[in-house]
Amino acid sequence: MADVKSTKPTRRYHSPVREENARRTRRALVAAATKLFVANGYTATSLADVAAAAGVARPTVTAAFGTKPALLRQVLDEALAGDDAPVPVAERPWYRPVREADTQSGVIDAYADVCMLIGGRTAAIFETVRRAADTGPEVGEVWATLLRNRRFGAYAVVERLRSLGDPLRQGDDVERAADVVWFFNDPAHYAALVLHAGWTPEEFRAWLATQMRAALLTG
Repeated sequence: MADVKSTKPTRRYHSPVREENARRTRRALVAAATKLFVANGYTATSLADVAAAAGVARPTVTAAFGTKPALLRQVLDEALAGDDAPVPVAERPWYRPVREADTQSGVIDAYADVCMLIGGRTAAIFETVRRAADTGPEVGEVWATLLRNRRFGAYAVVERLRSLGDPLRQGDDVERAADVVWFFNDPAHYAALVLHAGWTPEEFRAWLATQMRAALLTG
């Protein structure tokens, strides 16, 4: 009699320990890549360099992320969010005050806090991506995505401001108001004033809030 294979579905093996080890490895790779990309530049950093810095074999990086642009995207995602949890920025606890503020000035103060926080985490790596954006289409698209996402964030802030009643300086021109917020939410401002000019993060935050109020609010 011929052997008959069982049609019973195979139970998928699940190991919390293995999954935690894999997550720990990914964190180590992201941390190593962040330091190397900022210190040496994206182009000059190889996946082998990242593997060596993280203390793993080169194939481990490929197994975890696939390509260097994919690793760069993960570096940016974690820098923006603050960790590797799959929670959008707009749903993070530190963004909640922007949504919950009940005055336009309160929204701007809360958003200045967000820009200070994100600037501190991303200014250096954003500059790394900007410099590498013309080295190839994949990195160019990463940079373009960063610009688009900042723009989406600007729209969200403008809509929140408009929902609170008083007209903005730009009137009904949502695009122009978004231009203003998009300009101010650039981490390059944090890099210029805090990393290079020596301002404290709190001084930067106060300046940013003042500038956004002056540029957007009529009251």
